[in-house]
Amino acid sequence: MKLLFRKAHSYLYIASALIFYLLLWPFNYYFFNKPNGARAMNKLRRVWAFAGSAFVGIFYRFTFEEPIDWSKTYIICANHTSNLDVSAFSLLVKGDYCFIGKEELKEGIVTGLYMKKVDIAVKRDNLVSALKAMKQSAKKLQSGINVVIFPEGKIGEEYPPILHEFKNGPFNIAIDLKIPIIPVSTSNTWKILWDDGLKYGSRPGICDFYVHKPIDTSHLTEYDANDLRDEIYRIINQKIYGETIAEEIV
Repeated sequence: MKLLFRKAHSYLYIASALIFYLLLWPFNYYFFNKPNGARAMNKLRRVWAFAGSAFVGIFYRFTFEEPIDWSKTYIICANHTSNLDVSAFSLLVKGDYCFIGKEELKEGIVTGLYMKKVDIAVKRDNLVSALKAMKQSAKKLQSGINVVIFPEGKIGEEYPPILHEFKNGPFNIAIDLKIPIIPVSTSNTWKILWDDGLKYGSRPGICDFYVHKPIDTSHLTEYDANDLRDEIYRIINQKIYGETIAEEIV
């Protein structure tokens, strides 16, 4: 019976996300056809992220290790367990931003316009596509756009989820461009909605995100990329399997 209610809630969430997206679609489409419309589309995505979740009782809470200076440009690296992560980071990042996501999202009803205009698409396990995505990321960062990336490259099939090894791309870029990295850990989002919610459903609740202090890369060289990757992995992993977090509801 509990699973039945959770599945009913997941379909309600999907309906809510779709309805709010459709309400905003005319505005998104207008800015999609404007050369500089990406920033406006991101503002609309923040509205959609909050409204689509809040309508079904899902909220996001961020705890900061230290205040973030959003006038600077960052690579944001986080573990990835839920489709809710996109909504959460749309609310977290103050300033212009983009996601790196899988190629298939270009065909999505909700994600299609964003993947074609704002975000960066990459084909999984395709080296050429990965290199192209990293070059696009570098250009975005150089123009002052924050890049949100899930370095595991996927939501794993394990339930409860585990933290998979990280791919090297974002850490090489961070060192090359001297861009600081903000690690973000979430330990309970999968309990609210795992993956797309279709298998185990979803429920109302607060998704907790711990925003670690930015990691400076200005003193690092290309030979430090693996160490940086492992440091970010350790920071995120330690927080996931450590203390519970709480504060500041958005």
